[in-house]
Amino acid sequence: MRQQLSRLRRHLRWSSVPIQALLLFVFTFCVLLPVCCHRLPYSYFFLRSAYLDAISEDALQESLRRGQHALRFWQSSSVNFLDVASGPEMLVTVVTAQRQDGRDFHYLLQVMHRLSVLLGRCGKRRCAEVLLCDVERNPQNNKDARLLERNFKVIRRRDGNPEHVNIFEREKRDYSFCLRHAFNSVQPRNMVVLEDDALPHQNFFQVVQDLVSRRFAAHTLYVKLYHPERLQRYWNPEPYRILEWFALGLVGATLVLLTLPYWNPCSFSFTTSALHVLILTVYIMAAAELLGRHYLLEVRRLSPQLYAVSPATECCTPAMLFPGNASLRVARYLDDAFCSKGNAKDTVLYKIARSVPGERAHSVEPNLIRHIGAFSSIRPNPVRPKLL
Repeated sequence: MRQQLSRLRRHLRWSSVPIQALLLFVFTFCVLLPVCCHRLPYSYFFLRSAYLDAISEDALQESLRRGQHALRFWQSSSVNFLDVASGPEMLVTVVTAQRQDGRDFHYLLQVMHRLSVLLGRCGKRRCAEVLLCDVERNPQNNKDARLLERNFKVIRRRDGNPEHVNIFEREKRDYSFCLRHAFNSVQPRNMVVLEDDALPHQNFFQVVQDLVSRRFAAHTLYVKLYHPERLQRYWNPEPYRILEWFALGLVGATLVLLTLPYWNPCSFSFTTSALHVLILTVYIMAAAELLGRHYLLEVRRLSPQLYAVSPATECCTPAMLFPGNASLRVARYLDDAFCSKGNAKDTVLYKIARSVPGERAHSVEPNLIRHIGAFSSIRPNPVRPKLL
């Protein structure tokens, strides 16, 4: 009995690696991360019932303030982007339609205000030309687009009595129209298409310019510049994310073990044995996933060269880069497809990129835009939308 107690004490000592690993896991996942991450919306530890309503309301109020500021700016602004040069390196086309809900937020005015600010930082030579594509059948209905007519060149649809189709097919036809007519009217070398609730980040043009300079851009159908933050987790069907996740854990474990001989305030007994490497790899992988991959991706904003390019994801299309004349190919592909619920234009494009020989599509991370459209233009809206 005495020998068994002595053996148990030996195993329960702090110098025992199993005990150290157990206490490290318990402290990290039961104390440290819950305390640090309970207010982070894209963390597993986010207390949805306690904070979601308040965070959603704060986001709505911030967007409302930006919208009202943008409205005042465009009502008095003399900024002139009407002269669109032919054959520019980059064309930004903003697709807009009337919104039944959330009109006071003026999403389109927010987006155009941000673009004007970013273009103003380019110096004497513009980073890009900008077009507005208003797909509303009655132009009088889209008041924000009418307000911007004196500042931007506007393309409009002229079909007075369009065929009655479902909302997803109509959205696809409008998108195809804007792709084709924007390219044909300006003949850009590359084109970015933004929906009217896609607010660009501050380094938008620097990153896009870096993307089109990379070798892959010449052989891609499109590059998605946005993927919903809630879908950016490692635990995901996308194979590359599993590899990224494992690599992060392995590299992190290796760095920890290499650091311990020089800095070890907790007197950990981990060594470079395969078992200890595996324990720390699993620990770091679990911590990264539970913290939230979205927050780790934010580190890449330090430089345009750090933005990662990976195979395209399915959802969604608020911001798309079409290198070369790819926009015309995409318009032809969309014309040949019929969209419906469950088969919207983002799904159609994803299927095309995976099924048509020679076509490839990519996504960039982290996102280059914020999707500020809490009120949808094609789906029913709650009275006060939630952030998640």
